Amino acid sequence: MKKTTTKKRKKPLLKKVKVRKLKKAKTKEKTEEVKKPKPKPEKYYEAVGRRKTAIARVRLFTQGEKTFLVNEKPLNQYFPTFESQETAKASLNKMNCLDRFRVLAKVKGGGFTSQAEAIRHGITKALVLFNSDFRKRLKSAGFLTRDARMRERKKFGLKRARRAPQWQKR
Repeated sequence: MKKTTTKKRKKPLLKKVKVRKLKKAKTKEKTEEVKKPKPKPEKYYEAVGRRKTAIARVRLFTQGEKTFLVNEKPLNQYFPTFESQETAKASLNKMNCLDRFRVLAKVKGGGFTSQAEAIRHGITKALVLFNSDFRKRLKSAGFLTRDARMRERKKFGLKRARRAPQWQKR
């Protein structure tokens, strides 16, 4: 018996590519829209205040109602304790500017006390942007200083940051 061998056909190196013409997209008739004039953005002074893990973004508006909103709630509703309310308003009271600004504050992180102190820090920085003459009085009151004290991290082998497990003799 004879073995028949079949030759493999060599493929061409270049393939033929079909060229397609792109169809032009139909343009729809544009309806003329009436352009409304955009309202002029209100002028405000913005600053960020911090304390422990609390961060407050504070905006002081010179125009409009003179309200104090924290996370879109009134101050006395957000901070139920009188001390926290006074802490948040302290820099405005110091400069006698409580009735001159509308205050919007967005706060996150931390507890109520550190949030109130973060708001105070943010308001103070915004007041300095508003009027640089306020800086000396606010600095002497200690409102401009960022309190850097933070919670110390827990270490391995210990129960807390420094609290060791109870020692046993045997």
